[in-house]
Amino acid sequence: MPLLFVLIWSTGFIVAKYGLPYSPALTFLLLRFAGVVVILLPLVVLMRAPWPTGRIHHVAVAGILVQAGYLAGVWCAIKMGMPAGLSALIVGMQPILTAFAAPLVGERVSGRQWLGLAFGIGGVGLVVANKMSLIGLSWQSLTLCVLALLSITAGTLYQKRYCASFDLRTGTLIQFVASILVVLPFAVATEGLTPSLDRVHWTPQFIGSLLWSILALSIGAIFLLFALIRTSAATRISSLMYLTPPTTAVMAWVMFGEAFSMTGIAGMLLAVIGVALVISRK
Repeated sequence: MPLLFVLIWSTGFIVAKYGLPYSPALTFLLLRFAGVVVILLPLVVLMRAPWPTGRIHHVAVAGILVQAGYLAGVWCAIKMGMPAGLSALIVGMQPILTAFAAPLVGERVSGRQWLGLAFGIGGVGLVVANKMSLIGLSWQSLTLCVLALLSITAGTLYQKRYCASFDLRTGTLIQFVASILVVLPFAVATEGLTPSLDRVHWTPQFIGSLLWSILALSIGAIFLLFALIRTSAATRISSLMYLTPPTTAVMAWVMFGEAFSMTGIAGMLLAVIGVALVISRK
C-alpha cells in the first residue's frame, strides 16, 4: 500500500505539467473536486455508505487542509512560476514538521527516526538540486508553497487526532464538497471563473490530466492515504513524501527526457534509506 501510494502521488507534478497550461489552477482543481463528487455521490447513495455521525465537521476541516489548502497552494505557486524543484523541496519539509508536532497526537519520534528524517530531506535536496532555479520565483509563489506545506502537515495531524477512522466513501465525499465551497469564491475572485468555463481549453492533454487527477489522485491516492492514516503513525506516513520528488524525477526522465544526474541517483538512495529508518518498527 505505501509503495502504490507513492507511485500514484508522485504523478501530481506530471499532471500539473500536462494540465495547467490549459486552465487556471483553481479552476482545474474545482473541476477535479467536482468530478470526485459526481463519481462518489451515486456510490454513497446506492451502497448506503455510513456517514461519520458527530464527526462530519472534523472530516470537513481535515479535507479542507489536505485538499484545498495543499493543492491550491502548490498548483497556484507552480502556475505563478515557482520552479517545480523548489516547490518539491519546500513541501518535502512536511515529515520534519510532522515529527516536531507528533506529541500533539500522542506519538513519540525515536532517535533512529530523526536520523531517517534528516537523511530524507538531504536526499530530496540532492534530487532536486540540479533542477533548482530561482527564475520565476516571487514572494507570492513562495508564500503559497509554504502555506501548502503547513496546510497538509496540519491536515494530516488533525485527521489523525480527530477522525482517523471513517468510511472512505462518505468521508472523501464530505472532504471534497467542503473543498469546493472553500476554493470556489477564490476562483471567481482571482480567475474570473464563470459557468461557461471560457478560460479552459479542452485539449486531449487537459482532459487526460483531469481524468487522471480525479480517478487516480483524488480517489485512488486519497483512499490509500486515509487508509495509511488510519493504521500508521503520522511521522511514518509523512516520511513517504520524501519518496515523491525522486519518483517524480524518474517519471520526468522517462516521459520528458529531463536530466537525471548521478547526484539525483545518490539523493534517491539517501531518501530511500531515510524512509526505511523512519518506518522501521525495530
